[in-house]
Amino acid sequence: MTNLSLSLLTDAVDASMPLAAKLFDEIGRKTADTAGVSREPYSPAEQIAVDVLTEAARSLELEIAADSFGNGYFTLPGSDRGVPGWLVGSHVDSVPSGGNYDGLAGVIAGITALAALRRAGSAPACDITVMGIRAEELSSWYGGHHGGHIGSRAALGSLPAAELDSAVNSRSGRALREHMRAAGFDPELVGKGVPYLSPDKFRGYLELHIEQGPVLENREVPVGVVTAIRGAARARSCRCLGTYTHSGAVPHEYRSDAVMAAVELVRELDLEWERVRAAGGDLVFTVGQFFTDSRVHALTKVPGEANFSLDIRSQSEATLKDMAALAERLARDIAARRRVRFDFGYFSLQSPAVMDAGFRSQLIDGACVLEIPHMEIPSGAGHDAQDFAHAGFPAAMIFVRNAHGSHNPDEAMDIADFALGTRLLAWMLAQN
Repeated sequence: MTNLSLSLLTDAVDASMPLAAKLFDEIGRKTADTAGVSREPYSPAEQIAVDVLTEAARSLELEIAADSFGNGYFTLPGSDRGVPGWLVGSHVDSVPSGGNYDGLAGVIAGITALAALRRAGSAPACDITVMGIRAEELSSWYGGHHGGHIGSRAALGSLPAAELDSAVNSRSGRALREHMRAAGFDPELVGKGVPYLSPDKFRGYLELHIEQGPVLENREVPVGVVTAIRGAARARSCRCLGTYTHSGAVPHEYRSDAVMAAVELVRELDLEWERVRAAGGDLVFTVGQFFTDSRVHALTKVPGEANFSLDIRSQSEATLKDMAALAERLARDIAARRRVRFDFGYFSLQSPAVMDAGFRSQLIDGACVLEIPHMEIPSGAGHDAQDFAHAGFPAAMIFVRNAHGSHNPDEAMDIADFALGTRLLAWMLAQN
């Protein structure tokens, strides 16, 4: 540790928890809708969150900055400003009618950790910057072709400018470029020049986030250290095309039944999921959409078309590629036997992001020193941390236990668990 004692650090974090509670309450109250909270990317509600955080940073006498894409930066200066600093962050937007903790907990944890270091009278060895990131949840608000995570990828220089036009707001019908400009930011700088953030300027990127699944809750563990963020192989608009015929008059051997063919494909992929898991592999597989055309389907029709999606996730890129290839092979075999045709459209591949081994080891050591019950855990959901890892930043994540899942208004992170996660984050930032 630095010259900051363990007891002084934990006491300072605990004493700063009222600030965290106040920020959660104020932002949640000001961005509430009829069901939960709605902080749409590049909307007034998202700006409210940034403004509240900025005022908190100002009250702590932190340095305040923003980039051309709307991301906010709040910095506690270090004793040596010439060495690479820490970057701590998460996103400030939400899904429609979502929960108040998804994303926001990470930004508030960062500000609370800086408040604790201020309270303890400790100047960190290097700069520590908390980043409030825009538009991570873009996929919940915008259709069209895009990769989400707009704020982080724009700041890292990895956002293709074309996505500003191909991402279309599902409510307004306007492109992201227009919404970004209307919010007062400069989309013309996306993809041009030197990235606002580069890995040579930072020691690494740290992100605290609520767990969005039930693992920590079910195992009664308050804090997780993330091993990797699962990558994804996704086919968003799959179709199986057969022939509409009479359900009573046409025997099975003459049918081209799109639903039965698609069901067989899904079942075979599900069986492969069981085999991979039984062999110790990491894999989750979801068919989030499965439907027939409501304009023409009927009780007495053999369905001639079925539409569905495939979402395959793993910490192993080889597993993702194997599963995508298997889906293609199965589709060919089933199509030949059942007299149908499959069209998967664009099968995208997003590589897994392995968290930095050294940071993971440090976080585990810190949890032991702080006597925080913890476990290692993969992240099935995507996070801004993956974009930093892919951009060459050593990255790590802390999960905080959260009941009732995420992307819904019933998120139930306990403030006591949040305090434990924030203690671990502050401990990490206080290391030499």
